[in-house]
Amino acid sequence: MTEISNIGRFCLTDTNGYIINDAELKNINYEYYKVIEEVMKVYKSHLKNDLHSIYIRGSIPRGLGIHSISDIDTIAVTTKQPSEIDVQWIDEEEQALTEKYTCISGIEFSFYWMEDVLQTNHFSIIPFMIKTHSVCVLGDDVSELLPDYKADKTLGNEHLVNLWEQIELAKEDLIGNEDKEDILDCCRWIMKIIVRSGLALVIEKEHKYTRDLFPAYKLFSDYYPEKESAMKQALKYAIEPVEDPKELVDYLNKMGPWMTKEAEKWLQVHNPKKLRNMPI
Repeated sequence: MTEISNIGRFCLTDTNGYIINDAELKNINYEYYKVIEEVMKVYKSHLKNDLHSIYIRGSIPRGLGIHSISDIDTIAVTTKQPSEIDVQWIDEEEQALTEKYTCISGIEFSFYWMEDVLQTNHFSIIPFMIKTHSVCVLGDDVSELLPDYKADKTLGNEHLVNLWEQIELAKEDLIGNEDKEDILDCCRWIMKIIVRSGLALVIEKEHKYTRDLFPAYKLFSDYYPEKESAMKQALKYAIEPVEDPKELVDYLNKMGPWMTKEAEKWLQVHNPKKLRNMPI
């Protein structure tokens, strides 16, 4: 049985309501250093002069990493467009590092062109993540060139504007799928989306944000107590995914329509034109 622990916290904000980045090198537990060092070597080996900088994001640089459960999530800023970069090595390198280091549950390599990262007239999740949830471990830190962000509708919209498409994509991926690892990955991905979307539904009421799942689930449940048990199930699936695609599709068929209906209500109020990226 999955045990739900009260782990995580809401983002700190300054007196003007802007999110404070609490990711720092000193917060990273020693057991993750060797993994991060090897990640940097892999990036440098494959990208060479196309690599501008590397960031570690998520729970680990915030001091919230959990042994064998947390991922090493990375962002590489490149001087060349990702479409021009050979990325065929990613899956093999991610799998090799995950098997080598038992202190993590996975590795994520990702690439973003510097010119795209620095286009910040409209909200975009990667500049947001670099500014608010990441620490630079190699190269020149671009975070100082990025705007400050608040927990507001521009952020909430990121989680809600494509929610229906994401749920449908997950169901398509799950139906008839016999690849256990693929099913587990899909389960983690879509259930994290659902929990964070639940928080987005109340972001304009609370002006609070977190990538951490437990506090997101709790705040959502305060506003939607009738859906507390359903959201708790999404949280459990995200923490301990299951291999049964039918079970997951059944859940999505029940929770999905309600979530997308509430998302549509939210969009009608805060983004009736359904802009993919709202102006900051």
